[in-house]
Amino acid sequence: MTTTTRTARTGIRGLRGLRERPLRGDRGQTSVEFLGMTPFIILIMLVLWECALIGYTFSLAGNAADVGARKGSGAEYGADAACRAGALKDLPDAWSGAARVECGRGSGLYEARVTLKVPVLVPGLFDLDIDIDGEAGSALED
Repeated sequence: MTTTTRTARTGIRGLRGLRERPLRGDRGQTSVEFLGMTPFIILIMLVLWECALIGYTFSLAGNAADVGARKGSGAEYGADAACRAGALKDLPDAWSGAARVECGRGSGLYEARVTLKVPVLVPGLFDLDIDIDGEAGSALED
């Protein structure tokens, strides 16, 4: 048993053994921990990316409905076709394939409703069956 004493001149005595032998028992521990956490890090990144896709789908649905309502309200003939074409014009391919567009006249407004399905980043991992609706109206032009 070693005793540790402290003096004003020499500092701490009795800790010679700690500095003489190298620490070899922890070699590679950081690499093993990193490899163990890598699947969890990747899974968290995938979930965050899917959340970003959900938010982007909200933005796309609202914008598509707004454009469709404006095109439909300003069309002289074929307002429904103009509304549908306007709503689908700027949608990316991942969203436009399953998009549903409903257009029609309301009370003093031309209304559009766009329903988009959220795409899944990794289709085999999990399947989101979420539909996002965007609604908009534009004053009828005579």
